Amino acid sequence: MAANLTPQYLEAEAEYKKAQTADERLACLKNMYSLLPKHKASEKLQAELKTKISNAKDEAEKEKKSPKKAGVSYKVPKQGAGQYVLVGAPNAGKSRLLTRLTRATPEVAPYPFTTREPHAGMMSWEDVRIQLIDLPPITADYMEGYVSSMVRVADAALLLVDLGDDDGPFGAEAAVERLARTKTVLAGQTPAASEDPSVEHIRTLLVANKMDLPGAAERLALVRELFRPRFPIHAVSAEAGTGLPELGHAIYQFLNVIRVYTKQPGKPPDLTSPFTCPIGSTLAEMAALVHRDFVDNLKSARIWGTGVFDGQTVKRDHVLHDKDVVELHV
Repeated sequence: MAANLTPQYLEAEAEYKKAQTADERLACLKNMYSLLPKHKASEKLQAELKTKISNAKDEAEKEKKSPKKAGVSYKVPKQGAGQYVLVGAPNAGKSRLLTRLTRATPEVAPYPFTTREPHAGMMSWEDVRIQLIDLPPITADYMEGYVSSMVRVADAALLLVDLGDDDGPFGAEAAVERLARTKTVLAGQTPAASEDPSVEHIRTLLVANKMDLPGAAERLALVRELFRPRFPIHAVSAEAGTGLPELGHAIYQFLNVIRVYTKQPGKPPDLTSPFTCPIGSTLAEMAALVHRDFVDNLKSARIWGTGVFDGQTVKRDHVLHDKDVVELHV
């Protein structure tokens, strides 16, 4: 059954999306609730609004007791093989994707602006872990102030596109353009050099989500037409699980890192927790990841892996390969 939302309700909802303080959000939510048609089909939305009103009241009280002198900011320390941020328009499915790829439990709901602060989770891929951070949605008119700074420091981004809505591709384009206004440019590949050092290019994979919904195939064709020259594209359904294993593989490969295992003399290697470093890293650079003192105190190393015989002694400038096993001597 349809809730049959009135134009007045939709207008109030639009005002809610623009609200920047708890008091403003509370006033908008109360107005939305008063304008919401009260019948069986809207019972779930009524309950959701009551919960949001209660949360907004608590948030407003906290703001009154401890008023903020500056805008909200967040910093999530990097963990694992790399850090990705999930960006996109409202309702693109970022939070659902995070719950499917990690054990994180952000609020997931079929209405916009559910995510109002970052949520982080760790994705497992084979024997490595990758950090994914779900950020609040971005529209042509609004973006949380801290979002661009978090995107700029990430190793890469996932740009979510909603294939369940005709406006989905254009919402994603609006998010890209809104970030670009802060000199934060999403790109499939970053340029070797930038004329403007203040511009930050973030390597980005495009994730076309909701492949399970009617009309998704036609919208995917439009997404490919609009974005293929700029981003690698991966079609998935976070809800149904379609394409998620392939996406996980692509997320790891896109980081351009290798796994290096360590072993102690006379003992088998530890193949459960590899060190990850950029492709092309040398032995000395990898040793610094193990311990900062190893760079200066490294005397020799033996290696098992690509291009060497088992246990071969190598120099500090030896270039490592994926799944090499290294025995460091300091």
